[in-house]
Amino acid sequence: MGKLVRILFLLALLCGAAIGAYAWLRGRDSGSDGIKLVDVARGAITEKAVAVGQIEPRLKFHVKSKVSGIVKRCSAEVGQAVIPGDPLFEIVPDPTPAELIEAERGVELAQAAYTRAKADFDRADELSRTGVISRGDLDARREAFDSARISLAQASDSLELIRKGRVTGGGAAMETVVRAPAGGTLLERLVNPGDPVVPLTSYQAGTELATVADMSDLVFKGTVDEIDVGKLDVGLPVRFRIGALPEAAVTGRLSRIAPQAKEKDNAKLFEVEIELDPSAGTVLRAGYSANADVVIREKKEVLLVPERLVTFEDGGKKAFVEIPGIGPKDLPKKTEVRTGLSDGLNVEVLDGLKEGDKVVERPPREIQG
Repeated sequence: MGKLVRILFLLALLCGAAIGAYAWLRGRDSGSDGIKLVDVARGAITEKAVAVGQIEPRLKFHVKSKVSGIVKRCSAEVGQAVIPGDPLFEIVPDPTPAELIEAERGVELAQAAYTRAKADFDRADELSRTGVISRGDLDARREAFDSARISLAQASDSLELIRKGRVTGGGAAMETVVRAPAGGTLLERLVNPGDPVVPLTSYQAGTELATVADMSDLVFKGTVDEIDVGKLDVGLPVRFRIGALPEAAVTGRLSRIAPQAKEKDNAKLFEVEIELDPSAGTVLRAGYSANADVVIREKKEVLLVPERLVTFEDGGKKAFVEIPGIGPKDLPKKTEVRTGLSDGLNVEVLDGLKEGDKVVERPPREIQG
C-alpha cells in the first residue's frame, strides 16, 4: 500500500512540473507579443486597374445563305484561310410539294399570258401596216408582249432554281454556292452536310453557316469596374496575363472606353478595348481568357513598406507606422509618414522613413469564437 502511494505522489509531482513548465514558456512567448520587424526597402510600385475579358479578332462576321435547302457539300474546314469568293458551302434546294406545284403552275400561267400577248401583238402589227389602228395602240400591244415575256422568264428561272439549284441566264451560271464575302480564317463551321438551311431575307435572320475572322488583327475586349474607370485614359500602356500562356509577355495600349456602364451581378462595369502590340514568337488565338493590367502610374526605386503596417487617421489624411523603441525593452512608438502610390500590397513612403529603417509588424489578432 505504501508503494502505491509513493507512485501516485511521483506522478502528481511530474504532472505539476509539466504544467508549470508549459505556463512559464507560454508567459515568456506572450511577453514578446510576437512582434516582427520589417525592413524599409526600395523597389518598384505600379498603380493599375484590372480589366477582365478575352482576346478576339477585330473583324468577325457570320456567313449565311440567300437560298433555302439542304447543305450538300462543305468546301472549307475550321482553321482554313479563305479569300473573298472562295466557295464555302453548296446548298441544294429541298422544296415542298406545294412549292414545286406552285412554281409549275406559275410557269403555265406565264406561258398562257405570253401566248395571248404575242398573238395580240402580231395581230396589231398586221393591222398597223394597213392603217386600221394607230401607232400608239401598236406600242401598247408591244409593251404587254414584252411584259409577258419577262414574266415567263422569271417563272421559268424560279422553277429551275427550285428543281436544280441553279439558274442559267444573262450569259452567266448562278449556282447555289455560298462563297466567302471577305478574307480571313474559318473560326467555326455551324452546319454539316445534310443540315437544313433557312435563307437570309428581309424578315428573317437566316441560318448561320460559319464564322470567319481576320486573325492577323486581334484586340482585347473586356470590362473594368466603375471604381477604376475614372482613372483611365486612352493610350495608357497595358500588360496582359493570359491563362493559357503564363510565360508570354504580351502588351498593348488602351484604345476605347465605353461611355456608358452595363450592370452585371449588381455591379457597374464599363467595356474597354485594347490594341495588342506585335508579340514575336507568341501565337494568340481567338477566345483566350486574359486579365489586362492597365498601368495608370508607375515608379521605380522608391521606398516601400507593406500597406498592412500603415494605419490611417483623420479620414485618411494622416498615415502612421510603428517603429521599435531605442532600447531592447522600450515599447514601439508610432510615427507619422507621408505616403504616395499604392498597389494594394505595398505603399510608397515619401517622408518619415529612410532606407534600412525597421517597421513593427504585430501578430494578427485572434478572433474569439
